[in-house]
Amino acid sequence: MAKAIHLIRHGHHPLLGQCLSGRMSDVSLDTLGLQQMARCAGLLHPRPHIIRSSPQRRTRQSADILGNALGLPVQIASEIDEIDYGEWTGRRLADLQGDPIWSRWNAQRGISRPPGGESMSALQERVIAYLERLHRDPTTMVVALISHAEPIRAALLHYKGMSLNDFLSIVVDPASIHTLWFDEAGVQVTYGNDEVAT
Repeated sequence: MAKAIHLIRHGHHPLLGQCLSGRMSDVSLDTLGLQQMARCAGLLHPRPHIIRSSPQRRTRQSADILGNALGLPVQIASEIDEIDYGEWTGRRLADLQGDPIWSRWNAQRGISRPPGGESMSALQERVIAYLERLHRDPTTMVVALISHAEPIRAALLHYKGMSLNDFLSIVVDPASIHTLWFDEAGVQVTYGNDEVAT
């Protein structure tokens, strides 16, 4: 069974903090993001023997940097894809201010969803189901998963026993590493971010 699963957010990209990139195609890492992921590769302890990535370009780029540094191939896992923002995909954050649906989404993640998109509860369900399958797989010991802020946040909220409405209390910076440690006592979460965030 998997004893450790590293949850790693992709590196920085130019649209970060400006719009909801979501599942937009061709969102690439910038120079800072490339540097972050190169530093991230040296901080993965224990060393993974499997690397899997969300299908998005920015995560695949991030995973390739880790794979090259560690001598590992990268596999794609759609289960850790970014949340589907539906009609909000590509929208500027400034343009969403004042939208009552946007306000409700940010106040009540557990019961709301983007128009035409995926709810946070549905996202959490698919991510946790995947993580539990990895944990039970006898062929996996240490896995690195390169994903996005929302899937990682959903997983951390679950394993910390917190509500989806508490999503803002979980910080998931670019190139950050959260590690799930599985043992007989349950799941522990550790965080390693400060060395790669800037």
